[in-house]
Amino acid sequence: MKTLPLNALRAFALICAHGGVRAAARELGIAHSSVSRHLGELEAWMGVPLYERDSASWTPTRQGAELGRRLLVQFQDMAAAVAATREARSAFSVTMSVAPSFAARWLLPRLPALERAHPRIELSVMVGQGFDPLSEGIDLAVRMGSGPWPRLHCEPLMDDTLFPVASPAFWQATGAAGEPASLLDLRLLHDRDPVAGWERWQREHGPAGLPMQHGPRLASSDLVLRAAELGQGIALARGRLAEDALARGALVRPFGEREVRLPDAYWIVCPDSTGTTRRHALKTVVEWLKSQAAYPSGEPG
Repeated sequence: MKTLPLNALRAFALICAHGGVRAAARELGIAHSSVSRHLGELEAWMGVPLYERDSASWTPTRQGAELGRRLLVQFQDMAAAVAATREARSAFSVTMSVAPSFAARWLLPRLPALERAHPRIELSVMVGQGFDPLSEGIDLAVRMGSGPWPRLHCEPLMDDTLFPVASPAFWQATGAAGEPASLLDLRLLHDRDPVAGWERWQREHGPAGLPMQHGPRLASSDLVLRAAELGQGIALARGRLAEDALARGALVRPFGEREVRLPDAYWIVCPDSTGTTRRHALKTVVEWLKSQAAYPSGEPG
């Protein structure tokens, strides 16, 4: 069993189910090229051609069609077995998947409020960027993007904005005025995610000539905010992730209420349309997330 290329087998099963690579990639939530790579790896491992090279559309060979048919049955049986096992868990157990920076900056400060409000809930938090309900066995995820997504139950949780933040000591030491033009003389901290790049701020608020190439580039929003808290420069923060640091006074907003609205939103994502009603505990966590999103720093408790 340990030698079976399970990811490639699952990708091939979905290619056969949908009749093409692109639709399989959409369901898996991965790039078209990744599915094609899985297909090539599986053919090399099997040692037989699995699809016709000279066909105008994607067409499996005889061996490929038989393999796909049997794989679909097996994966459906596997999903049913997993679902039955998970339903046997504690009625109060909920597993949530979130992105690393969201976990550290938004969820973690609020978990004590969940425990106080719902002490019987047994919440497990998994950290990762992807969402695959079959392979990860999770009840729900919080993800940022342009949902909703097919074959998943999706509910909008909250939107987000970008605005500059700095530590109080750093900002006071600069002696700068509270105007965007002062950014020209400051050390910029950069998030490697282009969605949170200073270019987006500059287009809306300026100033022209902002030195985009200067300053460190950090791998996550959490690291960007940590660097700002340590006084290493001024950061362009995702507002939702900066709420706790602003409430604690670890960061300030030098330019007041100026901000840039992000086009994407945070979504609650469940494996299927019954995700929020299947168990009372899951519905409780979903409603708690919504209540927390309605207030900065989780004021309702």
